[in-house]
Amino acid sequence: MPFYKPYQTDRLVVEHLAFDGYCGVTEVERLHPQPMAVDLKLTIDMASAAAADDLGRTVDYAHVAEDMSAIAGSERFHLIEALAERLANAILSKYPVRELELWVRKLAPPLKPVKGSVGVCITRRAGFVDAPSHVAQELPAEWLLEHTHLLKSGRALDLASGRGRNTLYLAQEGFSVEAWDWDPESLRSLEDKAANLGLKNISTRLVDLEQTKEFPKQAYQVILVFYYLQRNVIPHLIGALAPGGVLLYETFLIDNHERFNHPRRREFCLGRNELLSLFKELRVLAYREGAAHPDHGPFVASLVAERPS
Repeated sequence: MPFYKPYQTDRLVVEHLAFDGYCGVTEVERLHPQPMAVDLKLTIDMASAAAADDLGRTVDYAHVAEDMSAIAGSERFHLIEALAERLANAILSKYPVRELELWVRKLAPPLKPVKGSVGVCITRRAGFVDAPSHVAQELPAEWLLEHTHLLKSGRALDLASGRGRNTLYLAQEGFSVEAWDWDPESLRSLEDKAANLGLKNISTRLVDLEQTKEFPKQAYQVILVFYYLQRNVIPHLIGALAPGGVLLYETFLIDNHERFNHPRRREFCLGRNELLSLFKELRVLAYREGAAHPDHGPFVASLVAERPS
């Protein structure tokens, strides 16, 4: 099976950020500060900052430390789990972090048998936080970020757009983007985000993707499909792609269903090498198939393909 390029592995590490916090089941613990600490590993893209030697292109760990200390020093929590979740949400909703590992602990817990610390360690990815409505919660798909340089400016279609993480990215890159989805709540969320970001080059369309065949012919310079599979739509997608236009497609392999029972229905998963077969009329520019990690996946197939001019 072809090698699957792993997800971004650059990490910003903050060790032993110490503070006095208010956390505990007892009222005494919540009234009186106690010594605590946080360790962080933040997965970010450091390439641009490293190339330009520019702090403005990365996450400033001094600001992260200030935010963590401010939250822990002013808010009160019964459970350390709640404190950890609050800190993770604050980071993911404010900074361009794709994933974080956070270990928060009490340095002097009120337990005589415990000679060290007690705490919790959590891992969270962007897109699963309770961010304010004006914040784009999810970063665009990595497959899209890695291949933006192959895209030609113009009209784009984001099929099964969801809440619009990829739509927003393309709009900010100057594309005129149509977001199609069957969930009105997701489209309303996308519209709110676009309005708050001042993006006027996004339109939404509520469609039943299992029924619609109304795809304009040769209309789009870019078509995106991420984590959606309906095989009878694919000929219409090919027909909607303009000559020289580029399609990006990524979704789950059957391996993911067999290993993790996700998606639950087999027909929503690609067979091995099936994605190449489905788009055999197009010229393949990039392809990968396999697991990001052999133990916990996900198993996906990803394609970038161009319609011949």
